[in-house]
Amino acid sequence: MKEFSLKSYLTSNLNLSDDEIFSIQKNCQIREYQKGEFLIQNNEFCSHTFFVEDGLLRQYYFDKNGKEHILQFFPENWFVTEYETVYFNEPSKYFIQTLEPSKIAFIDDTFLKKLEDLFPVFKDLNKQLLYNQIRVLQNRLTMLMSQSAEDRYLQFVETYPDILLRVPQTMVASYLSITPESLSRIRRDLALRNSKK
Repeated sequence: MKEFSLKSYLTSNLNLSDDEIFSIQKNCQIREYQKGEFLIQNNEFCSHTFFVEDGLLRQYYFDKNGKEHILQFFPENWFVTEYETVYFNEPSKYFIQTLEPSKIAFIDDTFLKKLEDLFPVFKDLNKQLLYNQIRVLQNRLTMLMSQSAEDRYLQFVETYPDILLRVPQTMVASYLSITPESLSRIRRDLALRNSKK
């Protein structure tokens, strides 16, 4: 299985020397989590950016009726942060939770701002991560507003084949904004159609 680490990400994506990368690593914490633990909960302030070295996270919230909605999954090699806290100094509306044992690198936001001053490439990286997040959420919004439930599922399978094998079907249904029963019916219909080919 491919190994991910903050070091390998920085080496692959930024033009930094080994000494510079070592200096960055020295100022980061690596924490290990069991399945079901929280990195941040609703109404908390987040002062870190997280990097998933190993494991899988989800970001979710509860609506006023207590129904859970999964906004996003974060597998290995993803940066995660709470943008409302970082950019607007507001408490999080979301929970970020591990879905399996996970190894997470913590980067303090104050240190991250120093990195942007020291290395302009970090400012570019931060912008790119923000733009990527906007694109992911725009694509998700378009999917929810314009695609059928079956098309949403097929897009999920194509985009996140690995995640599909790592999370319960109830969570996939929540992410797709359909009921578990609808998801079961879609999977059954697709399997039946494929068997007739």
